[in-house]
Amino acid sequence: MTSAEIKPEDFPSRTFDKLRFGDTDSVGHVNNAAFSTFYETGRTHLVHAGDQKLLEPGFGFVLAHISIDYLGEILWPGQVDIASGTTRIGNSSVHFAQALFQNGQCVSRAKSIIVLTDRSIRRSHPLPDAVRAFFEQRMIRSETLY
Repeated sequence: MTSAEIKPEDFPSRTFDKLRFGDTDSVGHVNNAAFSTFYETGRTHLVHAGDQKLLEPGFGFVLAHISIDYLGEILWPGQVDIASGTTRIGNSSVHFAQALFQNGQCVSRAKSIIVLTDRSIRRSHPLPDAVRAFFEQRMIRSETLY
């Protein structure tokens, strides 16, 4: 699937970030380091969706992997639209596919993995059934997006 064929509506979770002048570099476009922050916004929006308390105290998700494809420029001023969904659920991990859009055009896509950790022992922890069900409801059903 080409970037022109990827649409925000293909993903179960969507949000946005306002672009800041400080996100730009000397060439005048948004710096590549900001893309990772935008993807974090998308994952956070998906994980903390609604009023549902997902995790018990003492547990949290950490980013274990991210790969980003840069397909076009993001230009300031404006906003970037962030689309996210889960693609795989492991024993203690959740895999995501995400994409960034500006003015309706896909400018980047990413794959990432978060891992549930027990903060007291600083190790991975199996996903509880309720957490697994939460992420199953946010699955991307089309393999062509990732």
